[in-house]
Amino acid sequence: MGTAATIAATSPRALLAIFWAGLACGVLDISQAFLASWLLRGSRPSRVLQSVASGLLGPESFKGGATTAALGAVLHFFIAFTVAAVFYLASRKLPFLIQRPVLWGMIYGELVFLFMNYVVIPLSAIHRVPALQGNLGLILTGPIGHLFLVGLPIALIVRRYSI
Repeated sequence: MGTAATIAATSPRALLAIFWAGLACGVLDISQAFLASWLLRGSRPSRVLQSVASGLLGPESFKGGATTAALGAVLHFFIAFTVAAVFYLASRKLPFLIQRPVLWGMIYGELVFLFMNYVVIPLSAIHRVPALQGNLGLILTGPIGHLFLVGLPIALIVRRYSI
């Protein structure tokens, strides 16, 4: 017999909430990363995806061509669906998250940005904290992008499937 959290997380509405929130977050976040990288550095989308894979493979990811770009895409969407699932599960215990989804979604987006950049990336094969100062691309895709393209869509979609 499962716990209440397990049952809540595997109900059809929960799975739909997590699926659509993760998909929206993943598509919006990677799209803005592609756009910012292309506009500011002239980088191709495959390079952006390889940079995601570099968290697992280190600098070798940039030598792997389409294979490491595909791995980066899989990792990116794995993270997006995980972030959506965490918000969904938190909203079951903290209903205020979906009572005010704009506020809490934007806060959640910033928390995701901070966690990724100050915990996950330093512990990954990259081993560094990305520098915000003077890095317009990271500022646009990070603190600004995560407000509107990560946390907000997750919270709004989870709310839609919660009422």
